[in-house]
Amino acid sequence: MPNTKRPLDCCRLIAPLILLVGGCVPRPENEVVVYSALDQEFAAPMLSSFDRHVDSKIQVNARFDIESTKTIGLVNRILGERDRPVCDLFWNNEIIHTVRLQKAGLLKEIDWPVDTVWPAGCIASDGTWCGFAARARVLIVNKKLLPDPDQWPTSVLDLADPKWKGQGAIARPLFGTTATHAAVLENQLGQEKADALFREIQQNAVTLSGNKQVAQAVSAGQVAWGLTDTDDAVIERDLGFPVAIVYPDQQPDQMGTLRIPNTLAVLKDAPHPVAAEQLALFLMSPETEKRLAMGNSSQIPLFRSVKEQPRVMPEESVRWLDADFEVAADRWEPLAERLNGIFVD
Repeated sequence: MPNTKRPLDCCRLIAPLILLVGGCVPRPENEVVVYSALDQEFAAPMLSSFDRHVDSKIQVNARFDIESTKTIGLVNRILGERDRPVCDLFWNNEIIHTVRLQKAGLLKEIDWPVDTVWPAGCIASDGTWCGFAARARVLIVNKKLLPDPDQWPTSVLDLADPKWKGQGAIARPLFGTTATHAAVLENQLGQEKADALFREIQQNAVTLSGNKQVAQAVSAGQVAWGLTDTDDAVIERDLGFPVAIVYPDQQPDQMGTLRIPNTLAVLKDAPHPVAAEQLALFLMSPETEKRLAMGNSSQIPLFRSVKEQPRVMPEESVRWLDADFEVAADRWEPLAERLNGIFVD
């Protein structure tokens, strides 16, 4: 009789072990969860292309955040889920907060299928993220208020020039691409000069809630010009408003125009790592860049094989600022604290 009970006792011991081990078993690779800070109208068609590419064998579950602080919200969600990851692939439309995830050790190294010579700063030093389809940080000018092109501002630093007091606008530099831009400027100028510049800008320029609001204020004639992203600027121009787009800091003694790429990153402990990497490699392609360049967002390709230039690009060549986003990200948290004190709500 004692021997007849032993199998039952063993089962009772093994069952919870099966449950514990089962939590570590990879989930079936028929789904991939994407957190996307790129607007749904731009990202969704690319994700649908992947669905057709794999003949619907992998379901793309995309989650978009529509808040103005969407990038920070998504990154904080990923950080909060680090012990039980939900996201497989993070598609960010700026870069500093992607680097935050890299620094936290949450991203997987990928052999990205990009050109041998990729733009400086647009791929992670450890291969954990890659940039593509960039936006440029440009000046948008109201041509009715400033009819003479020779009188237009030509530099980001003009935001601090008393000549333009109350006439230029900038988004509050705590979120999105304006935050990234601020971090890059601090890296370029050094803390002391950068802090002085930010204080002068705060006192001299009009501070608005976002880049879209800056572009709209210029097109409406509420301010003469402002600093924004190419996608926001080109929308106002396409709508027929009397605005021009200026690529700033193009002289030899100036720093060049900053471009901020989209980034793709696979989570190191992604629930669906195979599907996530497959999607990442599909998106990191000249075809994706071509579609984003020709679309409403007019994003700037990084692949040399993409010959189609987005309508937001000028006829003349552009001098780009070679930004080290990883160094800029290292400086972000103390900078954000100082910026929060300077650009008080």
